Amino acid sequence: MRLKFLGAAKTVTGSNFFLTGENTGLMVDFGMFQGKPEEVGLNNVKPDIDFSKLSAVLLTHAHLDHCGRLPLLAHYGFKGPIFMTEATKALAELVLHDAAKIAKEAEARSILYTDKDVEVILKQVLLIDYDKQFDVGDFRVTFVDAGHILGSASVRVEERATGKSVVFSGDLGNTPEPLLSPTHFVHKANMAVVESTYGDETHGPRKEEADLAKIIKKAETTNGTVLIPSFSIERTQELLYIFDQLKKEGKMDNKTPVFLDSPMAIKATMIFKDFPVLFSNRLKDQIKTDDPFDFPGLVVCDTIEKSKQVKNYNGVKVIIAGSGMMSGGRVIHHAINYLGDPNTQLVIVGYQAEGTLGREILDGKSSINIWGNWINIKAKILEIKTMSAHADQGQIISWLKKIDGLEEIALIHGEELPRLVLSEKIHLDLQGVKIVLPVVNQEINLDIQ
Repeated sequence: MRLKFLGAAKTVTGSNFFLTGENTGLMVDFGMFQGKPEEVGLNNVKPDIDFSKLSAVLLTHAHLDHCGRLPLLAHYGFKGPIFMTEATKALAELVLHDAAKIAKEAEARSILYTDKDVEVILKQVLLIDYDKQFDVGDFRVTFVDAGHILGSASVRVEERATGKSVVFSGDLGNTPEPLLSPTHFVHKANMAVVESTYGDETHGPRKEEADLAKIIKKAETTNGTVLIPSFSIERTQELLYIFDQLKKEGKMDNKTPVFLDSPMAIKATMIFKDFPVLFSNRLKDQIKTDDPFDFPGLVVCDTIEKSKQVKNYNGVKVIIAGSGMMSGGRVIHHAINYLGDPNTQLVIVGYQAEGTLGREILDGKSSINIWGNWINIKAKILEIKTMSAHADQGQIISWLKKIDGLEEIALIHGEELPRLVLSEKIHLDLQGVKIVLPVVNQEINLDIQ
């Protein structure tokens, strides 16, 4: 077997890997590059592989940096199957159509694909259940619940002739978390291709509910604004769930409005409700009698007009808006309106890639230029790291330790410092295991027993 790293190698975004056997080629993920301009430019570059040898695609989950380039496969002549879970298909359809819409509206950017391309590629999707083996040519494949977002999977691929196996972690979840079932372990593999997003950090105890309660109380006292840039999938649903709990527990005034200002997040929340089988036990109990994503004071901004009216609302308010890294979307308008106000609290609740506006603000920039508007940032900048949907260093190590027969680990989906730190930790905790720190377009032989 040979493995080529086509993305998310020495960077976080653009996940894309090509595994070849004697007669079969499998692509794992085909994600969009995001962040720095030089990385975004890679979206226009055709992957350096022989597409005539591509037999099938395996998609770990529906985040844009994992699925965002799938429609380009039609341009490259690929007509084979694309395997994913049912929940991933529902979310990927939403994500890809949204990406096509944004590209069409952003005149300065080249259009990678259209809605028609999305529809073509969705017809090639085959749905897969967790823990059910299926064969693709030389390989036997199993999807295992990764606990990252709804429908996410780690993918184990075994070469049928030799029994040698590789597991692609996808993005591992920050277990335990309130909405989803825990991350499941893979118990046997010779090689692991594992994410390292937070390879140098420990998230600490989960106390986001208490943190948000404190933030809301301050806003209610000062009639301030709480602005939360949020990813449409998973993070927004978690925020809605927390605000529902805070209001039920009397830790947040029922009259305090929460503006959900993200069309994509609104649709993702509806999809989320279609898959209760994937919920955590606590959430499964709650949905029997209550909608955990609805509460007094929730205002759903499903039109542009409603979004524009938010700034006319005087008094305390919470705004949840996309995009999560502040690289576009309605949150940009709110940033213009509120970041210059010292009564605003900007709350970062997810990963901010290098080159994004969210990362610049989090790194301490005192002034920013948005569409020609120079804004002196007077808002208080806060970060809640425990809400990350990614595993931290300890969780990654624990996941790796459960794998019997592990001989080699490739660290991907991480900036250089986190994966270097994680590499050193693995050397200490899993002695004798070979570690690879790949770069884009590096190809390796899987010299595993």
